[in-house]
Amino acid sequence: QVQLVESGGGLVQAGGSLRLSCAASGSIVSINAMGWYRQAPGKQRELVAVIRSGGSTNYADSVKGRFTISRDNAGNTVYLQMNSLKPEDTAVYYCYAAIINRSWSLSAYWGQGTQVTVSS
Repeated sequence: QVQLVESGGGLVQAGGSLRLSCAASGSIVSINAMGWYRQAPGKQRELVAVIRSGGSTNYADSVKGRFTISRDNAGNTVYLQMNSLKPEDTAVYYCYAAIINRSWSLSAYWGQGTQVTVSS
């Protein structure tokens, strides 16, 4: 079993900042990538940012220059620093991880989601 536990969502005014965290634990052999998706009401889930095992990152165009994804030295915790937040960033943010588990299969895992609300 693999668990992803998220924290750090909340309510913030436009222009403010929030930091999301996601810790992976359980039957992990290696983590190929971790990232964040978000889903706003009535919209499809979209990729926000991803960081791969080698350290490369990708961001959605809508968050480039405002959001930064990073991870801890062990590579099991990923962070999303969100600055200059806009009302359109309001969504449920989901942590995602591509993990090789102890059954030696590569699988996708999701966190439970954390609400981010940006007021205007």
